[in-house]
Formats: sequence, C-alpha cells, structure tokens
Amino acid sequence: MPIRVLIADDQMMVRQGFTVLLNTQPDLEVVGQAVDGLDALAQVAELAPDVVLMDIRMPELSGIEATRRVTASHPAVRVLVLTTFDLDEYVYEALRAGASGFLLKDASAEQLAEAVRVVASGEALLAPTVTRRLIAEYARLSDGASRAASVPGRRPAELTDRESEVLVLIAQGLSNAEIAASLVVAEQTVKTHVGRILVKLGLRDRTQAAVFAYESGLVTPRMGR
Repeated sequence: MPIRVLIADDQMMVRQGFTVLLNTQPDLEVVGQAVDGLDALAQVAELAPDVVLMDIRMPELSGIEATRRVTASHPAVRVLVLTTFDLDEYVYEALRAGASGFLLKDASAEQLAEAVRVVASGEALLAPTVTRRLIAEYARLSDGASRAASVPGRRPAELTDRESEVLVLIAQGLSNAEIAASLVVAEQTVKTHVGRILVKLGLRDRTQAAVFAYESGLVTPRMGR
C-alpha cells in the first residue's frame, strides 16, 4: 500500500508542486490538499493520511496548533513541518507540539520523498546539520518549568545508564546504526533501547526524545553549527 500524504499549505503553488513531485513516486500517494489549519484537521479526520506535510504559517489555525490537535486526536498520523527558513522561530514549538521533524520548502524531489518515507516509518527527521542546531538553540532559549527544574547532566530517574547514553546520542542526531557503532552493540539492541526510552518517558518518537534531552538538561546545548 502506498504511503498516504495530505499537504496543508495556504499557497496553491506549493500544494500543487509537492503533489506532482510526490505522485511520481510509486510508493507515495497524495490523498488531499488543505488550505489552512482547520481544513487540515477536517481532512485528517476524513482521509486518515499516514503523513501530513504541514506549513507553519497558515490562516484560520496555525500549523503549530493544527499539529498539536492532529497528534493528540490521531496519534498514528505523522506530521512533517514545512518551513521556508532552517531556523524558523516557530519550528521548535511545532516539534514540541508533536511534529516528527521538518523540511525546508526548497528541498529537492528526492529529499521530499525520502522525508515522507522516514516519518511514515516511525522515525524522526533529524538532520544533524540543521535540526540539532535548531533544537539546541530553542531549548537554550526556553525557560519552561521542566527545564528550570532540571539538573544538567543528571539522567532521568526512569532510565537506566545505558538508556541515558542512547538518549544523549539521539539528541546529537545520530541514527540507530551510528549509535550502535558508537556503543559497540547490535543495531537491534539500540532499537530496543529507543523503544523503552519512548515508553518510559511517554514520548511519540525520536524528535520528542531529542527535545526532552535538551529540556531536561541531560544534554547541554551547543551554539554554532
């Protein structure tokens, strides 16, 4: 079965362009186009897509709030945020709202298709050169209660030492294979650790795990690239 995609963007050219690009892929199918956040919510309920490409800045209801509502009411649906700039001030909030990652609007057809496949598979789209910087920066600027109450470097009580090691590496943008190589363990072992981390912390995916690592103080954000 092809991966079913809903595109939510208030710019018709973006919706149509992405539709054409995605529909050329044999394993992808665009099932709908939404013109704003409210329309996206209605179409998610009606069409049950696997992935929503969600623009952040839309009329009626922002992409951030739409993401929050979609992930809360339809946990099986993955949201991939669309943004024009790699350091858009709203992207971090979208990740906190439950988005599985983000994609620049100038991405190539290959990058777009692969991004959809990645989030549809349950993975998070964490590009080390962009997303890690973004998460670190906005975690540093965040003064939420969870971060204010945290003790830098101390592992969460729910996690074992090894699970904390894995969480730190997730926050650094490493894939399962890279984590396995770093810890000298089997990739399947890493997958097991990741699954346990998500269950213990009540998180949806690797993106939220990375955000948690920064906000809890387990990882100290680093400025720069």
